[in-house]
Amino acid sequence: MRKFINTLATAMLAMCLSVTAAFGADNFTVEQKYKIFVYNGAKVETLKVKVGDTVEFKNMDPYVHNVYSLSDARQFDLGSYPQGQSKSVTFDKAGKVEVECAIHPGMQMVVEVK
Repeated sequence: MRKFINTLATAMLAMCLSVTAAFGADNFTVEQKYKIFVYNGAKVETLKVKVGDTVEFKNMDPYVHNVYSLSDARQFDLGSYPQGQSKSVTFDKAGKVEVECAIHPGMQMVVEVK
């Protein structure tokens, strides 16, 4: 019985921590415009976020983009998507995440997750 109570308490604590993290999370929108990554109207080379934050990548160009990362801190491939569409990534681990467009090699940025 004691083992069951300890397991239940651990599970409840983990659930509370994840809910707390979710409520403290921020959302960022990075546009893909003129074949560069743009945040708040300016080219972004480094975006600083916290663990649990989400970055939405919105394609504003008249051609397809593909956003991906092979970084250890967060690997993802959002696939190709056209103008007007967006895809999001939640960063669940601290570290440096190098982000690129598979179609336009000059499109690069870093997401620093703290």
